[in-house]
Amino acid sequence: MSPPLLKLGAVLSTMAMISNWMSQTLPSLVGLNTTTLSTSDTLTQISPKEGWQVYSSAQDPDGRCICTVVAPEQNLCSRDAKSRQLRQLLEKVQNMSQSIEVLNLRTQRDFQYVLKMETQMKGLKAKFRQIEDDRKTLMTKHFQELKEKMDELLPLIPVLEQYKTDAKLITQFKEEIRNLSAVLTGIQEEIGAYDYEELHQRVLSLETRLRDCMKKLTCGKLMKITGPITVKTSGTRFGAWMTDPLASEKNNRVWYMDSYTNNKIVREYKSITDFVSGAESRTYNLPFKWAGTNHVVYNGSLYFNKYQSNIIIKYSFDTGRVLAQRSLEYAGFHNVYPYTWGGFSDIDLMADEIGLWAVYATNQNAGNIVISQLNQDTLEVMKSWSTGYPKRSAGESFMICGTLYVTNSHLTGAKVYYSYSTKTSTYEYTDIPFHNQYFHISMLDYNARDRALYAWNNGHQVLFNVTLFHIIKTEDDT
Repeated sequence: MSPPLLKLGAVLSTMAMISNWMSQTLPSLVGLNTTTLSTSDTLTQISPKEGWQVYSSAQDPDGRCICTVVAPEQNLCSRDAKSRQLRQLLEKVQNMSQSIEVLNLRTQRDFQYVLKMETQMKGLKAKFRQIEDDRKTLMTKHFQELKEKMDELLPLIPVLEQYKTDAKLITQFKEEIRNLSAVLTGIQEEIGAYDYEELHQRVLSLETRLRDCMKKLTCGKLMKITGPITVKTSGTRFGAWMTDPLASEKNNRVWYMDSYTNNKIVREYKSITDFVSGAESRTYNLPFKWAGTNHVVYNGSLYFNKYQSNIIIKYSFDTGRVLAQRSLEYAGFHNVYPYTWGGFSDIDLMADEIGLWAVYATNQNAGNIVISQLNQDTLEVMKSWSTGYPKRSAGESFMICGTLYVTNSHLTGAKVYYSYSTKTSTYEYTDIPFHNQYFHISMLDYNARDRALYAWNNGHQVLFNVTLFHIIKTEDDT
């Protein structure tokens, strides 16, 4: 039993004792039956007629004591001894009445406290029961979350171990380079002291090992986009500019295609520096107008969507001729399934580390994005993947290592919101923001050689840097 309940029991027990005492003791105090009261040294017998009589003793519904007393005849009050006794008796009764009233107030207060405590205890009991019921569910949920996080982290262990190994290799490379530098310095001082062919083979071996190390870092998952870097401000609000990801390190030509329709002129610049200064090296007049801004230069040829059709054109810059053209079956065109900004951006051609791609939508796929890998020579579709992302809800898209990354808008606040892996045929929703500095993006393409995103941002040609999580290939990987 709780302390408030014990306290209430003690109060009720005390009240019962007081009531019993009054019913037994009060008649003797007022002189009933054979009770005697002392006056000085003399004992005087008081008859029932002369004393106070207790008529009844009971409790009201609230638990308070009620005593009914019959007063004696009026002429008895003239006796001094009995008057004194009466006053004493009245004082005692008044004191007892006050005490009982105080006790009653305390009892009522404690009773209310007990009721309140009972309600709170019932509430606590219900909460404890709910906690007990939820505990197993919560523990199972938290355990599952922890397990999923651990499952995500487990693949990183071999990657980190490989990073450690590569770090040691790079340290060895640095040491060998220092040794070779010292040897070359010695050769300059004394020709013929070392075998030149042997030294040359050591340099070639080191170069090969370095290239093999770099090949391990070819592909990765997009983690971050930084920038942009504004290269130039020119042209209309819509357009495209690009370099060839398969060009040699010495070939840094830039191609520039202004507007998204009613144009056939492609401008070429020998380098970024010439592009910034406006020094054109050559101009190409294409045989067909293009549609949209989603063109790509790949291995010396321009791939673009022919205006008002779903035909893809392959145009050689070296020969100035169309090398191939093919209809992209079922692909929407002429603003049927464009990006959010419109501009006949139904068919998006792009390239990455794996090859040439086309991104578009079809009625058969309910207007959702379709990814097709193309043969760069014949433009034949080698394989296709149907996604569940609506083409009209995409701002732009680009491919990195066989994964399509889709932005949710072409305006301020745009971010990479969705990705689809052609390797695993799975998708995920992402949250990779980037700074849309000039508020309207009409072209966004990845260049594997530069590891950068080329963008046309409201009449500004800009570059974004990308951060990739590299999956390092080991010797055992196939």
